[in-house]
Amino acid sequence: MTKNEKREHNDLLYEAILTLKDLDECRKFFSDLCTVAELRAMEQRFEVAMLLSEGMIYNDILERTGASSATISRVNRSLQYGADGYQAVLPRVKEKKNNDGI
Repeated sequence: MTKNEKREHNDLLYEAILTLKDLDECRKFFSDLCTVAELRAMEQRFEVAMLLSEGMIYNDILERTGASSATISRVNRSLQYGADGYQAVLPRVKEKKNNDGI
């Protein structure tokens, strides 16, 4: 398998995610794709990212989410030096949250 073929194969997952139409489809897809533990870990990391982006301190995040300090630190490192995935999504999620009154 060439590097391009491998890259295309890897992109299939991301392309599949982009086809999901709503929250229900998304939940079902990820439920089939991931274990419960994997989903909980991703959900926890995203919550940690939200809280860090809102300025919450490590100890409060640890108490609120149960995330380890290593997880909080890893997420913070991604926020600061990562591929800017969180920066792309967090403002959209916050805006949706505000518009939906959540």
